[in-house]
Amino acid sequence: MNRDLEDIAARAAPAIFVVLWSTGFIATKYVVNNADPLTYLAIRMALVVVLMAGIVAIARPRWPDRIGIFHSAVAGILVHGFYLGGTAIAIAHSIPAGLSALIPGLQPILTSTIANRWLGERVTAIQWAGLLLGLAGVVLILHNRPMSGDAGWGWLASGVSLISITLGTLYQRRYCNAIDWRAGNLVQYIAVTIFFGLGAWLFENNVVRWTTEFTLALAWLVVVLSIGSIGLLYWLIRRSAATSVASLFYLVPAVTALMAYVLFGEQLDGIALVGMTACAAAVFLVNRRAA
Repeated sequence: MNRDLEDIAARAAPAIFVVLWSTGFIATKYVVNNADPLTYLAIRMALVVVLMAGIVAIARPRWPDRIGIFHSAVAGILVHGFYLGGTAIAIAHSIPAGLSALIPGLQPILTSTIANRWLGERVTAIQWAGLLLGLAGVVLILHNRPMSGDAGWGWLASGVSLISITLGTLYQRRYCNAIDWRAGNLVQYIAVTIFFGLGAWLFENNVVRWTTEFTLALAWLVVVLSIGSIGLLYWLIRRSAATSVASLFYLVPAVTALMAYVLFGEQLDGIALVGMTACAAAVFLVNRRAA
């Protein structure tokens, strides 16, 4: 029975991850309407540290050595720091929530290229075809979007998110796989709390309006995203090749855009829908080998 439950969990995990990860862009739109982006992130990560410290105190996992602590801190600043910071800044600069996921949606292309060199993973021809199809899908979704002015800074921040989440997942896989996820995540969140705290102090006015909207969205981001989806991401990284895990990010723009259409009225045209379909097909191709 335990084996059956494990198999069901393994099959369901990718879909659950995509949905949870997509809600992060939606919730971020709610919080940045009420707070400076880095200030909100400093508060979020401080709350996550408290939760993770409680989990570590109860579970008493094996603590990493000094090198492990260093690697965890670097992975945390990449996966959480620059990625979340770039995303929040992009949305704060008027990039719609449905589009803020698109540039990081290019991650599988970058990941497969680096993984092939750095981790020694062999990317097959059919996987390359899937990766290129996904890239074409993202381009279709991005058609006719403004790229200058305030939006230009937003897209630049999204580009930082792309590079950081790519390097962060690869770094996590290479250097942090042997570290207990509870202890490792606590180190990561402590490091990134300091990172965001310094950023907020140096560059922002630390404005926060504690509305009901802000509080509920913040609670969702703390518990469901920073604890739930990040833990699930690292579980998937340990079980799967980096290219296969990264391919899941192709589905995030489509799911996020659909949520944004329902919640915020962000429009989807026919070309964007074709692009989303191409992204879904790309995920299937890239994951065929793993299946």
